[in-house]
Amino acid sequence: MCTAISRTVGGHYFGRTLDLEYSYKEAVTFTPRRFPISFHNGKTAAEHYAVLGIAAEEKQYPLYYDGRNERGLSMAALHFPDNARYLPPKHGMDNVASFEVIPWILSQCASVRQARDLLGRMNVTDTPFSDQLPPSPLHWILADSEQCVVLEPGEAGLAVYDNPAGVLTNNPPFPFQLDRLRDYRTLSPDPAPAAFQPGIPMHPYSRGMSGMGLPGDYSSVSRFVRATFVRTFSASGGESAEKTVQFFRMMGAVQIPRGVVRTEQGAEVYTRYTVCYTPEGQCCCSTYENPEILAFSFADFDRDSISLQTVPLCPKWSVHAMKPAATS
Repeated sequence: MCTAISRTVGGHYFGRTLDLEYSYKEAVTFTPRRFPISFHNGKTAAEHYAVLGIAAEEKQYPLYYDGRNERGLSMAALHFPDNARYLPPKHGMDNVASFEVIPWILSQCASVRQARDLLGRMNVTDTPFSDQLPPSPLHWILADSEQCVVLEPGEAGLAVYDNPAGVLTNNPPFPFQLDRLRDYRTLSPDPAPAAFQPGIPMHPYSRGMSGMGLPGDYSSVSRFVRATFVRTFSASGGESAEKTVQFFRMMGAVQIPRGVVRTEQGAEVYTRYTVCYTPEGQCCCSTYENPEILAFSFADFDRDSISLQTVPLCPKWSVHAMKPAATS
């Protein structure tokens, strides 16, 4: 369970929630230009774009959940159970394991337009990272300031869909979720005149009634609709910091508190972190335990290093105690 949003408002803001019942000790992870990225198809990227994002490091390899490269191209992987289909390696194709998809694209593409050429030759394979880490069923959202697309691996190969909503959640497949928006075409943030039984006085008893029917549960389709509504009508100020904070407010509409969603085994699914990538090259993140927004920039890291650089997230409960100013 996750939700991702791409939005261009005076610059490209991209982010997601990670909603899971477990953690792989994910951390802010910087892959510098000269860190050698080896792929299972035998290719190694010795020189590439630097990537900043959230990843779990395993055997000195960055398993990215999401990230942005230094050219402004952003990408996130979301859970896609029952629908993701990975294929065996195919001759004449770029065979890329599912866990390699984000570094494969972000390391060598500067835009969605450039990535489209790469995607036409890509075959997402069922190669596991290790015996302990089998392939996870995933689909991906890829975006820059001009375009947003969804990548879904199926029996016929990798499908690429234009994403005018700029939102992605989980099941069912993206075309079905996009089509469901038609069920909510009358929703609006503005007051609407009464159209039902004109002869009966129906003055609104509350503001926001034009949004009645907006789904409030945590299912993937409901989060897709709710995130699209908020993304469409959310207002943002002029400064980047205000837009970043507003992005976190938007993501608050789909964040999951502990205890309200459980697996069949009784494990609690909740929003472990929320992240926003800004036009200035910042990775801004907060955790469930610490809602303070922490910003990491490309400029904070050595872009020409040959080693991964990681910063742990802050899973500590944080409440800032304030004292009133002294009065005379």
